[in-house]
Amino acid sequence: MPIGARSDRFCLRLAESGERCLYRCLTIFLAILMLALAGGSPVARAQEEDVDLLLVLAADVSRSVDDRKFRLQRGGFANAISDPRVVNAMMAGPRGRIGLLFLEWSGDGDQAVVLDWTLIGSQADADRAAQVVRDAPRLFMGRTSISGAIDFALLQMKRSPFAAPRRVIDVSGDGTNNSGRDVTAARDQAVADGVVINGLVILSEVPLSFNPMHTHPPGGLTKYYEDHVIGGPSSFVIEAKDFESFGQALISKLIKEVASRKVAPPG
Repeated sequence: MPIGARSDRFCLRLAESGERCLYRCLTIFLAILMLALAGGSPVARAQEEDVDLLLVLAADVSRSVDDRKFRLQRGGFANAISDPRVVNAMMAGPRGRIGLLFLEWSGDGDQAVVLDWTLIGSQADADRAAQVVRDAPRLFMGRTSISGAIDFALLQMKRSPFAAPRRVIDVSGDGTNNSGRDVTAARDQAVADGVVINGLVILSEVPLSFNPMHTHPPGGLTKYYEDHVIGGPSSFVIEAKDFESFGQALISKLIKEVASRKVAPPG
């Protein structure tokens, strides 16, 4: 074969190889561009968006919360997250969105994330988050470690993909701390880190037969939360008279804490 013909074939193969490389690069670039334009999931968008508030909802699922109470509580959380009044409060800040995580807890070491960090900036975002909460199975039914719940919630704050001027842990429960480390030590550590802890106590008309002081401590459960659980600027406790009224109490609580503009200074 003449030298000129071999040279032409070599140049042709080189050109074809370059075209294939260019095609692959263009394909990858277009795929990345389509993902960026689509926006991805709320968590995927978190890398490029700050929020007005990081809110961890921490729900007690210890053994004093029987199956009926659990269904009322879980349904109350799902309904409250997607309630239009709550969603409007979530979108009312300067950035128009918050970061939300929902976890459940019982004994020391028994904590699980049910809804991981999710951006709530619309009713559709809230509806999707509420459905995740509604559909998840129950994982625990042990003792009551409020301290473990606070410690676990603080860890979730530190791994959040969002940045926010306010960080709040919302602890709901129907009894005192009876597992894990001292609850005031856990509370004080979180507050020193600039986190506000609010409480929602679920009252019981009849004390537990096997441990009446758990649900009815001296001075009442609300005072126990005020003295040992909540902390930080403008922290507060709201009462639910029972599990049946839990959902409405939670809606009021969420609107109040989301609307607050108090920022806890770092310790």
